[in-house]
Amino acid sequence: MTDDTADPTRIRSIAVHREDVANALEATLRTDREVVLRVTPPFSGRMRARLHAADASGTAVGGATAEPDGSTAEPGAIHVDPRDLVEDAPTYPEVDETAEEHPDADVETRRRRHGEAVEAWRERVRESLTDAVTLDVGREDEGGGGEGSGGEGSGGEGDSGEGDKGGTDHEVDVVALG
Repeated sequence: MTDDTADPTRIRSIAVHREDVANALEATLRTDREVVLRVTPPFSGRMRARLHAADASGTAVGGATAEPDGSTAEPGAIHVDPRDLVEDAPTYPEVDETAEEHPDADVETRRRRHGEAVEAWRERVRESLTDAVTLDVGREDEGGGGEGSGGEGSGGEGDSGEGDKGGTDHEVDVVALG
């Protein structure tokens, strides 16, 4: 791979499937797993961000996920936190909250209503994707390695990184698929 294709500031937009964002956000909120959308080199203007269990090959570090030395994970991969891709993410419906809303319902009815509440939440997430996100493209060493999303405040105004390969923040458009 040439140095030019290893440069994440080449990215102008990332394409994400709405369902992947909902799945990643739900897994992150409901489990102890860190599920992200990952962009892997070689980098070009429009990149596809795919569902990835970050904790399978790395450890979370301050909102970003770093690949451990010696891992077989893709060097230079950028991890995008699903929370950064959703504007005003709705609160995930908890089972107890759903049960409180219908205290006289039998267990099967409560189960069905909770399933409906989760599906409504997933629909709101799919319809609330941001138009842009700020990626943390800072490199710890020469080949990249262990980049992450911008964390809090991503998707807002910030340094676009254009023309500054040493910058750490790079704003890109988000293209929602599906």
